[in-house]
Amino acid sequence: MKTTKKIILGIAAGCAMATANAQEAPRTAYFLDGYTMRHELNPAFAPERNYVSMPVLANLDVSLFSNVGLNTFLYPTKAGSPYKLTTFMSPEVSASEFLGKLRENNHINATYDMALLSTGFRAFKGFNTITIGVHADMGLALPKDFFRFMKLGQTGEDTHYNFKDIKANASARAEIALGHSHKVTDKLNVGAKMKVLVGMANITGHITDMDVRLSHDVWKIKANGKVEMAAGSGLYVPTKAETGADYKVPADADLIDWGEIDYDSFGVAGYGLGFDFGATYQLLPDLQLSAAINDFGFMRWKHAYKGYTGDTEWEFDGFHDIAFDSNQPGYEDNKLDEQLDRTWGQLQDVINMHREGTHGKYTNMLNTTIRIGAEYKMPFYKKLTGAFLFSTYIAGCQSWTEGRFYANVKPTSWFDATVNYGASTYGNSFGWMINFHPKGFNFFIGSDHQFFKVNPQYIPVGKACASINLGINFTFGAKK
Repeated sequence: MKTTKKIILGIAAGCAMATANAQEAPRTAYFLDGYTMRHELNPAFAPERNYVSMPVLANLDVSLFSNVGLNTFLYPTKAGSPYKLTTFMSPEVSASEFLGKLRENNHINATYDMALLSTGFRAFKGFNTITIGVHADMGLALPKDFFRFMKLGQTGEDTHYNFKDIKANASARAEIALGHSHKVTDKLNVGAKMKVLVGMANITGHITDMDVRLSHDVWKIKANGKVEMAAGSGLYVPTKAETGADYKVPADADLIDWGEIDYDSFGVAGYGLGFDFGATYQLLPDLQLSAAINDFGFMRWKHAYKGYTGDTEWEFDGFHDIAFDSNQPGYEDNKLDEQLDRTWGQLQDVINMHREGTHGKYTNMLNTTIRIGAEYKMPFYKKLTGAFLFSTYIAGCQSWTEGRFYANVKPTSWFDATVNYGASTYGNSFGWMINFHPKGFNFFIGSDHQFFKVNPQYIPVGKACASINLGINFTFGAKK
């Protein structure tokens, strides 16, 4: 569990995070006709040829994008090697420098998608696809005032903080997707996809409101929130009474002991169902419009644990010994992973959750994505198109919206490429893809997000946005 805690807190220290919950291809590839996996973005898009994927490498996508940067939370030390890092909690990092880099709401997406097997073929008067894949994501969403509380603590005789919409989420699932694209008229194509979902693990925590009052005598916290966890029958979420941990009053006996959560065997954690719908319409000979709704559905989790904050206040003795001053003894031994361990331990005391029974059930709606696109062939060179894609991701306080402009070149029947530029909730991003699709195979590699500058510690400067997508598929049959 110690390794897991480091991973979770390491991401949190990098940025505050939000989650994604959709398995799909990169938005960069939306207008590439020869891109075999384009049906992941809009089920009305039919591949050029029948295909079967290379196992595991049909469509591999790893993404991280944020509205803040890793260098917001990690800093080079002023003593010793310039490559040693400390956290924003270090006294060497001024509050004005750190807080000045934050947004009012700070979040990041981190997702991993892999299509294990995929195939597509013409039949039933249309094009059909079958895909087996896995998806994982994890994230947090934290307001600026939460970090102000961590960094500054008590600033007067009576200090008051109030935070809203603190959210943490991690999820993993497998899915089997069946899709069909159908030509209705010479101008209109429609498509749909059904996804049978098998849940492997999920944790969702949401603090809707937290009130913190700091005085010389005591620091008190009161919050309104809940947590839900599921990872099959092997998940163990004990209370402090069950582990023998200290607690101050009898009512705290059922507090979750975060440090002793364990997992001893793999098991199915839940089931769900999702749908994609899409359409394309050739409005003019050189202008095509398209629209899609992805991941409209739900997940039902079983063998679940639930927790809630309760109605009473609890005491907190503050953040301490997380990062030493460079003049203090032992500074050189205060490595980053030790700082993260101490931060994790003290954050557990900030969030008190009472366990509410064991092996319950709960349902989550899938986070839905809506896309609207337009592509126009340039009159001076028909193999060059300009395009625009509007995307909106519906996930409560973690929602985002993006507009992306494209220049797509399709000079031959076996090669196409794109460069594009997006503006979104997470800021601006540059995307690209090259796609080879001669008869017999399709290879593609590209990215929705690039970073171009790092500091001496090789930490990206600016927003933590990066992604990579690649795949190999084998095609056969005549072009559509």
